[in-house]
Amino acid sequence: QVQLVESGGGLVQAGGSLRLSCAASGSIFSINAMGWYRQGPGKERELVATITSGSSTNYADSVKGRFTIARDNAKNTVTLQMNSLKPEDTAVYYCNAEGLHGDIWRLTPFHSWGQGTQVTVSS
Repeated sequence: QVQLVESGGGLVQAGGSLRLSCAASGSIFSINAMGWYRQGPGKERELVATITSGSSTNYADSVKGRFTIARDNAKNTVTLQMNSLKPEDTAVYYCNAEGLHGDIWRLTPFHSWGQGTQVTVSS
């Protein structure tokens, strides 16, 4: 199993910044993509940003220019720097990762989610 643990959520005023971090642990062989998703009150879970092992990034239109995703392949971590936060960014943010785990003789794919971290932006 691969576990993801998020940190860094909290309460911030509109216009402020927060930085989310996520660390993956377990018998990881490789991680192809890591990302952040969010679920606001009464809304469906939606993609925020993703990043591949080659550092190609993809952002939701609503966060482009304000959020930056980055990863450390050696440490199996991903971060989300969130600037110019808006009340509509209020949500539970989930870390996501997919790749291969197990030993070299028996690799299996994994797709894991973190437990979520609350981000609240006050107006």
